[in-house]
Amino acid sequence: MQRFLVKLFKAYAKMMQKRYLYDTPMVYSLNILKKRILKNMIETREQRKDLKARKHKRSKPRRHKRRRRYARKITLLFLFVMVFGSLTFYHVQRIIASNNNGDVYQSEIEKMQALEPTAIINTLNATDEPSWKLILVNPWNALPEDFEVDLVQIKNGHLIDLRILKDLQSMMDDARKAGFSPIVCSGYRTQEKQKKLFENKIADVKKRGFSDEQAEIEAAKWVAIPGTSEHQLGLAVDIVSSSYQVLDESQGDTAVQKWLMKNCYDYGFILRYPYDKSHITGIGYEPWHYRYVGKEVAKIIKEKGITLEEYLEEV
Repeated sequence: MQRFLVKLFKAYAKMMQKRYLYDTPMVYSLNILKKRILKNMIETREQRKDLKARKHKRSKPRRHKRRRRYARKITLLFLFVMVFGSLTFYHVQRIIASNNNGDVYQSEIEKMQALEPTAIINTLNATDEPSWKLILVNPWNALPEDFEVDLVQIKNGHLIDLRILKDLQSMMDDARKAGFSPIVCSGYRTQEKQKKLFENKIADVKKRGFSDEQAEIEAAKWVAIPGTSEHQLGLAVDIVSSSYQVLDESQGDTAVQKWLMKNCYDYGFILRYPYDKSHITGIGYEPWHYRYVGKEVAKIIKEKGITLEEYLEEV
């Protein structure tokens, strides 16, 4: 519209100049008006450029914000898919495992039955050590019916056989002098106590989808069946690190267990259930379970790298 007016005024000014041949007030006024219009047009054009530049500056951060929002949404979606996929995969593997458990545990039963049970040996005829130190209790050898134990209570309330107190105390004191903090977390157990622990383990295994029969077999790998636990002898103790008191395989990585595994033989104790001997002992790896057998036998077992079962078979 402004351009049209400028052209109109120009044409009119020329016409007036031709007509009067000199600058009249009318022509002068038209020229002033034309200049003002041109000036306004230039200012309007500059304002539009500034406005456009400001809009561009405002839109740029907004685009970055939108991109960041999209990136966050995509990342969250990716994490959700990964977690959901992992859970689904784990669940499917559990279902597959539970479907195959029958065959697996049947083979475990056959394997256990194929092992020749080790008889309880009259150790008085086999070694100079008193027989009470070498009584064999495992899944194939139950606690003798006439077995009796003279118990003593240690500082933290647990009970042990009185005859192993001196060597156990010496081992614990020397470990503390070496800068470690061992704790006896379990000692002698009654039949009722062992039964309760075994039933609790069965209930825990059942939660993982095992049947009653399968749960009992699996539980027996980690908790002895009542009547077949060395804790009922009073000769076994569970020792843990004060800084890590969980009974799992990581217990074997603690500084306390490394010291005990290296030195327990000097005090008449052995690591009863080593990592690679489960097929012989019938119990899974327990890096916290120590059994008293006497210093002489403990030294032989350490030197040969064998278990109590293997030692008794040799003698």
